[in-house]
Amino acid sequence: MTGCLAILGPGALGLSAAQWAAECGLDVRLLGRNLAHARRGLQEVERRWKLALESGTLSPEVHGQVRSRIQMASFGPKAMEDVSIFLEALPEDPAVKAPALAEAARWGDANLLMLCGTSALPIAGLAEAAQIPGRLLGFHLFVPVPRMAVVEVAVPPGTTPDLLARAQTLGLVLRKRVVVVRDQPGFAAARMALAQGLEAMRLLEAGVASAEDLDALMTLGYGHPTGPLELSDRVGLDLRLRISAGLFQGSGDARFEPPALLRQLVARGETGRKAGKGFYIWDPDGRRL
Repeated sequence: MTGCLAILGPGALGLSAAQWAAECGLDVRLLGRNLAHARRGLQEVERRWKLALESGTLSPEVHGQVRSRIQMASFGPKAMEDVSIFLEALPEDPAVKAPALAEAARWGDANLLMLCGTSALPIAGLAEAAQIPGRLLGFHLFVPVPRMAVVEVAVPPGTTPDLLARAQTLGLVLRKRVVVVRDQPGFAAARMALAQGLEAMRLLEAGVASAEDLDALMTLGYGHPTGPLELSDRVGLDLRLRISAGLFQGSGDARFEPPALLRQLVARGETGRKAGKGFYIWDPDGRRL
């Protein structure tokens, strides 16, 4: 692929995607709300590469190559020069995402491939709010991006075959299995994972079993790599709550109604791994205690 991949949002998704894209041979521009914001993100990517160097999983030669492929910049017209692909990786809030997408479209090239990194928000609604109908696709990468082998591409009505083909090509360059789904709230992956996670929360709330035992039923009984409650902690309980509430409001489906336990944990700031506490206790390095 030619041109530069710009990633807006140096959070968990943006940093993981930027790291992996550079390792896959793409030129990456990591964008923050200002230069200091972007610099902190790039420093985190460099920290991860340093750990890989120390463990021997990354050679000094390859490190030099991947490091040369990633730059940082403040989001603005100059940062969008020579960008052929734009991946928005901001928090799951339409009021945050839509204005950023509109600005990227205004500052970027007319042929800019525009991708939204949401895992649940309807793409058609975001495109309408940003006034870019027919130009936006969902590009749901799973975190950590280097380890997860799939990308979910959400396609709203009116998408041209060429636009979809370009997104699929990017997915293949990133060495992912590309799964194309119809655009809807929650796409497909989030709906399946969320329904299981919310049901596990309801069982825990009802005192049916402990968090450890409920997770063990899914990991040891069904072979899932992570139980639904631990996965919720890793994703972030605040994000799970936002997605759940949005799906419940949009669909009226009782499966997605947020359990009281989830609301209580989030209200107490116990949002999972990033907070050090959720359904489990986590150490500062993100390991479950």
